[in-house]
Amino acid sequence: MLSAQRRDHLLAILAADGRVVAKDVATALGISEDSIRRDLRALAEAGLCQRVYGGALPVSAAIRPYGDRLSLATESKERVARAALALIRPGTSAILDAGTTTLAMARLLPADLEVTIITPSPTVAIALAEHPLVEIVLIGGRLSRHSMVTSGPLAAEAIRRVRADVCFLGVTGVHPDAGLTTGDLDDAATKRALAEQASESYILASAEKLGVASAYPVLEFDETAGIVVDPAAELDPRLADGLRDRGAELI
Repeated sequence: MLSAQRRDHLLAILAADGRVVAKDVATALGISEDSIRRDLRALAEAGLCQRVYGGALPVSAAIRPYGDRLSLATESKERVARAALALIRPGTSAILDAGTTTLAMARLLPADLEVTIITPSPTVAIALAEHPLVEIVLIGGRLSRHSMVTSGPLAAEAIRRVRADVCFLGVTGVHPDAGLTTGDLDDAATKRALAEQASESYILASAEKLGVASAYPVLEFDETAGIVVDPAAELDPRLADGLRDRGAELI
C-alpha cells in the first residue's frame, strides 16, 4: 500500500471510529508503527488530525481564527449559551472567557440580570457595554488577534487580583482521551488562571467541539463543575459514556 493510500485509510478510520491507534493499524496492515507514525505526522501537519500518544484524534474545527468561528455552529452555540446563563445567579460575579460562545452569552444576557462580569475578551466587554445592570471588569494584556483574548504577564497579574463565583471557559476540544484542550499554549495558561479564581468552572461545548482534540490541555475533567453541551444535539452514546467514565459531568 502506497503512503497516499495509507493516509486515506487512516482518515477513513478516524472518521469511522473517532480515533486511530497506531499499533492496531500497523498490525492490521502488516507494516511498522514507525510508518504509521510518519503518516500521522504528515496528516497532522496538513491539519487533518491531532496527534496524541499512541495515535491520533479528529482535529477541532474551533481552532480557526476568531472571525471564521463567528459563523461556525451559531445555533448550537446559542443553545449552549442559554443553558449556561441559567447557571448565573443575580448579584453574583462571573468570569466569561474569550470565545464565540461566551460572546453569545453576553449578547443573550437578560436585561434585568444584575451581575459583575470579568472577562479577558474585548468583544465580550463591548457586547455588554450597553447592558444596564452589568458591572464590567476587563482583563488587560497582550491581545491575540487569532482568538481576541488578552494574555501574557499583564493578564496573569490582573487575573490574580480578581475573584468570581463562577467561570465559563471555552475550549476547542472535548474528548475522553485527550481531555479538555485548546489550540494555543498561552490561551491554555490563561484559561487555567481564570478557573483558579472562581469557586466553580464550567466548560462550554457546542457541537463542533465534542469528540475532537487540540494540542494543549486546559483542565482535568474533575477540576470542572460540568460541561455545558447543546441540549438539542444528539450526543454520541459512546462519547457521552467515555466522558462520564473520565469524571465529566454533562449539563
